[in-house]
Amino acid sequence: MLDRFLQAYELTANVGTDGGVPRDEGRHAAADRLLSGYGGSTFNDGLYRIHTWKSRAEADAFAAHAFPEFGNLSCFGFDWLGRQFSLDLRVETEDPPILMLEPGTGQALEIPVPFSDFHNGELVDYADEALAKSFYQEWRTADATPLGFGECVGYNVPLFLGGEDHLVNLSRFDIEIYWHIIGELRQGTSKLAPGTRIDDITITDEVRRS
Repeated sequence: MLDRFLQAYELTANVGTDGGVPRDEGRHAAADRLLSGYGGSTFNDGLYRIHTWKSRAEADAFAAHAFPEFGNLSCFGFDWLGRQFSLDLRVETEDPPILMLEPGTGQALEIPVPFSDFHNGELVDYADEALAKSFYQEWRTADATPLGFGECVGYNVPLFLGGEDHLVNLSRFDIEIYWHIIGELRQGTSKLAPGTRIDDITITDEVRRS
């Protein structure tokens, strides 16, 4: 299933598949099979991770809140920048294409490859485009500690609010809290005209990891 991918990426940690946590199966067989075999796996110290059943449910919720225009999601993996990879369930097929939901830019990219080719093709042949691998290696020179499964590297000032795409604008975040903040910011600014000045942002501490 992931033969070529596993030759190109190093498995560096595995948190398991949640033990006794009920499996939220049934949304799509392709993603369910991936989580059954590789759920909880971390590759290259956090460059790319495959969801557990629990983290997938959390990601489906916070990503759908931030990007409601895509309806239901079925996230299966995420990268070091917290970007979520989801099956595009708007396409009714056994082998759907992929959505890459980017919290830092507030944008979504439709990846025109079927799920069956994503790991062995897209992530191997286009690692820079799909995972910002070169930027990750640059960041690792400044912070060599591997990312925890629930961590991501996020923008202190999101790019869609004028933040710079540089190392100085990056910090470690709890991924669920980061996405909650991004979702509120994206929803709150979605109807503003380009160039609108934002003078004040208030963030309340409403998210607690279970």
